[in-house]
Amino acid sequence: MEEVKRIVADIRSGDIKPIYFLFGEEPYYIDKISEFIEQNVLSEEERGFNQMSLYGRDASVDEIVSNAKRFPMMAERQVLVVKEAQDLSRTIENLTSYVNNIQPSTVLVICYKYKKLDKRKKLYKAIQKEGVLFESKKLYEDKIPEWIRKVLLGRGYTITPKAAVLMVEFLGNDLGRINKELEKLQAILPKQTEITPELVEEHIGISKDYNNFELKKAIGERDIVKATRIINYFAQNPKANPFILTISLLQIFFTQLLKYHGLNDHSQRSVASALRINPFFVREFQVAARNYPMKKVSAIISSLRELDLKGKGVGATNITQGDLLKELLVKVI
Repeated sequence: MEEVKRIVADIRSGDIKPIYFLFGEEPYYIDKISEFIEQNVLSEEERGFNQMSLYGRDASVDEIVSNAKRFPMMAERQVLVVKEAQDLSRTIENLTSYVNNIQPSTVLVICYKYKKLDKRKKLYKAIQKEGVLFESKKLYEDKIPEWIRKVLLGRGYTITPKAAVLMVEFLGNDLGRINKELEKLQAILPKQTEITPELVEEHIGISKDYNNFELKKAIGERDIVKATRIINYFAQNPKANPFILTISLLQIFFTQLLKYHGLNDHSQRSVASALRINPFFVREFQVAARNYPMKKVSAIISSLRELDLKGKGVGATNITQGDLLKELLVKVI
């Protein structure tokens, strides 16, 4: 993320602001920036007297201001990090008076996760003048495989598109969780390694053959034998392969396929852009479009909605995941 790189580069060059307000739905970058400030603004000797952390659930805005107003001891600056500051959402605006009379020798870092700061309020405008406002937005799931590729490339590794998609399918869009798994791979594999589905299966525990990615592909190809084998595996391992996740991913797939049918330009570049997918996966939609005409796709989407409700217990009681999966296969293929 370019904005993160710019913030880090500014701090490295000595352009350090007196307040960093880090907010938004994605906690990963909030944690990364605050950790970087904690590790790099002060020397190890200075941190003992001049660096402290407070938690929103335990501190008030008045306590934060009181600590921020302190002068550093035998150092040019002090660093004050307020973690889980979203717990102060009802009173956070009270910080405005401090920002308007800021202590220049304090670096105040506010970690305000999962929430937004209202741009119309005085606090937002005050911080704009004095410090850094950084919004950490959730990445769309289709962007995360590319994020994984870039992160690994920066660390000296490469990854196949299929392996990246497998990780997203299994781990979701939690960048922190994904990063932990990437760090595991780094600890095991030498640099310059290309990470494949086989390595993901071996070291992260994701099956390269029995997963929603392979089920979607089998359904798109109308490969009944392979699709049946996968749903039987899912039925035997329901906790690792929840039906709600499977039905959700198939709904997305067929909705994208319906959109594909409506495109005038079916070139790889145009389809990848319109469906927001990696060009590597365009061929799957080309194959599926031949197997499922638009009218059939519309009927399947309707059936998937009904099955989604059944999976959530609406209009169906005591129905097993195995039975739901079999019904899904019948209605789709």
